[in-house]
Amino acid sequence: MRPQMTELTLFHTAEVHRATFDALAARIAPGARLTHVVRPDWLARAQGGIGADLADEITTALAQVPVALCTCTTIGGLAEQAGALRIDAPMMRVAAQSGGPVLLVCCLESTKAPSTALLEAAFAAEGHAARIAHLDLSGLWPLFTEGDGDAFAEAIARRVESALVAQPDLSAVVLAQASMAGAQARVRANVPVLASPELALRAALERAGT
Repeated sequence: MRPQMTELTLFHTAEVHRATFDALAARIAPGARLTHVVRPDWLARAQGGIGADLADEITTALAQVPVALCTCTTIGGLAEQAGALRIDAPMMRVAAQSGGPVLLVCCLESTKAPSTALLEAAFAAEGHAARIAHLDLSGLWPLFTEGDGDAFAEAIARRVESALVAQPDLSAVVLAQASMAGAQARVRANVPVLASPELALRAALERAGT
């Protein structure tokens, strides 16, 4: 009898994440079957706040699958309430374990509040006061939306390195959005630089029983 194949449904707000997670799964869980739901309109509609209609739509979609991973940080809190794994939760736990201060780097204004709240909760779970510094790189977001991933990643990396020089007491760097993961390997740093996709996929596979 063949072993049962692990099935995960991933909810994205950008098409580019499909390839990212397919490549990760091929490397760390070749037996996993990923189903991708791509809804860029969810992020667009959430920019001014998540209204009741959007919340109902997202919650209903997530409830239809047994194991869901939401890769959008902006709607992550709502996704978690609906029973999904939010992409940044495993990363924030690792960041909080570093003790702080943690540099939280965001490239989208709507990401800052939910990411900060999640990191504060992770610090509280560790029994530590939250020590968070913020780096707003929202000016770089057009590079991502225009499809220039290399320039986006490189620009993030250089700005993070400058922040590390200015704040030498930092214990970790958090790249808040999955779209920023390409910058992780480009940052020259003597502290952990954390990106969410692989940590989240491993956590989702564990939730699915792999």
